[in-house]
Amino acid sequence: MSLTSRPAAELLTVARTIALEAAEFVADARRGTVEVADRKSSAVDVVTQVDRDVEDLIRARLAEQRPGDGFFGEESAADSSTTGLTWVVDPIDGTVNFLYGVPHYAVSIAVVEGEADPQSWRALAGVVVNPASGELFSATAGGGAHVGERSLQVNPAVELSQALVATGFAYLADTRAEQGAAVARLLPLVRDVRRMGTASLDLCAVACGRVDAYFERTLSPWDHAAGGLIAAEAGARVSGAHGARGDHRFLLAAHPELAAALEAVLHEVGAVPDL
Repeated sequence: MSLTSRPAAELLTVARTIALEAAEFVADARRGTVEVADRKSSAVDVVTQVDRDVEDLIRARLAEQRPGDGFFGEESAADSSTTGLTWVVDPIDGTVNFLYGVPHYAVSIAVVEGEADPQSWRALAGVVVNPASGELFSATAGGGAHVGERSLQVNPAVELSQALVATGFAYLADTRAEQGAAVARLLPLVRDVRRMGTASLDLCAVACGRVDAYFERTLSPWDHAAGGLIAAEAGARVSGAHGARGDHRFLLAAHPELAAALEAVLHEVGAVPDL
């Protein structure tokens, strides 16, 4: 069986089963004491022991069910693939929310054809679960997007002045300052701006119409692999700047008509980096 004909539904079943188990683990852990285990790129870029334990759980389950597939997670070393498929995993997206008890964080699991490179992969299936609410978002390539059993569709295009726009900020202080200045210029031009702190759920929010658009810089592959597929399968244009694919430099998701108008404005206000 070729990779292109491999049943995405079977991969989705694996992702969903493991994501639900991981989400239960996260929910149970949050009932206890959660502490910072380490810091990464900056003093505010934190990791908890729960992040590490959940990633170990997901990795172990995938090794059992999908031997030979590659693995690319946020908290541990990558494994190469012998099958042409790679699992891209964020054990807890929105770790700061998780640390503070804000009920908006997620387990994100996607499987892609190729390496864990947004510029070349083909996303096949993805699942995003919020352990605090129990919501499960999912999608397969060409199979549509769902929350639970309900199919998803992005909001119709609206005028920019009526668009509710989500975004996020980097961990490095200098980059955050640039992003804050850009958002200050954007704010008078749109309905309002939301900063919820979990990229995968922001993309799912576009998919289910809770926001009209989402953009961010400095995302890692595990931040958007599953959520990007879910948004795209719900009808969003998910892209980078200047027609490129979305990656760490820039990612935008919205109805295609709104995306075009918003990207132009984001360039004007300085929210899009020079490529």
